[in-house]
Amino acid sequence: MNAQPAPFADVRAQDHALAARLFDDVARLSPDVEGVSRPAFSAIETQTLKYLEDVAKVEGLAVWYDAGCNALFSLPEDRDAERVVVVGSHVDSVPFGGNFDGLAGVVAGLICLIRARREGRRFAKPVHVLAMRGEESAWFGPCYIGSKVLTGTLAKRELEETHKGDGRTLEEHMADIGLPVEDIRAQKPLMDVSRMEAYLELHIEQGPLLIGKNIPAATVSGIRGNIRYRAITCHGEAGHSGAVPKAYRRDPVLAMADLLVRLDESWTTILNKGDDLVLTSGIVATDPEKHAMSRIPDRVSFSLDMRSQKPETLDDMRALLKSEIKEIERDRRVRFDLGEELRVEPALCDKGLVAGLEEAMRKVGQEPFVMPSGGGHDAAVFAGAGVPAAMVFVRNRNGSHNPQEAMEIDDFLAGVDILSAFLAGAE
Repeated sequence: MNAQPAPFADVRAQDHALAARLFDDVARLSPDVEGVSRPAFSAIETQTLKYLEDVAKVEGLAVWYDAGCNALFSLPEDRDAERVVVVGSHVDSVPFGGNFDGLAGVVAGLICLIRARREGRRFAKPVHVLAMRGEESAWFGPCYIGSKVLTGTLAKRELEETHKGDGRTLEEHMADIGLPVEDIRAQKPLMDVSRMEAYLELHIEQGPLLIGKNIPAATVSGIRGNIRYRAITCHGEAGHSGAVPKAYRRDPVLAMADLLVRLDESWTTILNKGDDLVLTSGIVATDPEKHAMSRIPDRVSFSLDMRSQKPETLDDMRALLKSEIKEIERDRRVRFDLGEELRVEPALCDKGLVAGLEEAMRKVGQEPFVMPSGGGHDAAVFAGAGVPAAMVFVRNRNGSHNPQEAMEIDDFLAGVDILSAFLAGAE
């Protein structure tokens, strides 16, 4: 005679306690002066994966590592399935970051597996949970490194990007933890994506929409692509702040400011036309060895991140950027060096998966809500590799990439419910 299922309240309390423990334990493994720091391809990232491995084994799950040194989890009977639905996200964080960005998606997948294991049930299709390394661009510059490695799409030049802390290359850091760098350099996929029925990712929302609408979770329609310049440099001419008249100045800081103001004005115009765009310059610096209040700097460097759901808008913004630069160079007698351009194409979520997640929301008593993703995610890389992909967002106060991420465990479990219901009936 089969055991009677535990009352819902008891199951919910178990899930709540487990999720809170996992998040708290990982936060204690990766503290920073403020928030957490789990650098990509670091010992802390490895330690985080090992902790999740230990938890999964205690719960009776199968655990193994792929060629990219990412951790995978499944029900024991699904370990060697020919085709699988992959639920995944990343475990690294930005410096001084929040604890939920990325990690929430991995913990969500684990709880779906643990629920099924404890209740003695199977999913409609075999499920593998993928805990990836290296999604954040903050450490080396390129984004989605782990998923690009798996799909064979990491550019050779990206391997030469250097770590913001120690100056060593991405390739060196990968070699340190045992990744097959020769295969990666040859852009050999480390995963057979033809085995993937779908890729699903739960993630905290990185904006205020769900908070404003008082909705705990949502499905995602698509993911913005981006064009990024890690270090644009504007070269001018140094001078004394009190002795050089305006007409004789070649001030790179004012030239940079001029450019950013022009881009901001164009941003407003694009939004007024109903198109999608966001712009950010998150790093701005003059040379710390030379800068002074009384000195006109000879150069300034800054980053630029342009994102849109439309490739055409990204193309237009690149052309506008170069056009404005030419005009400013002529008017202010400076020179811009854009440096290396990094680009990720926008990705639409699979319509069938989105519809399935909407139906799962109904099954668990949530009103379906679909929204776009402003931030980029590994789901975009898998979608670009031909894998049907979709996402679930969870309400989160204070945005992401900061220590004030404030996802509530009850909201997180609302997102887990959607995933679990979908996996139980996936077609």
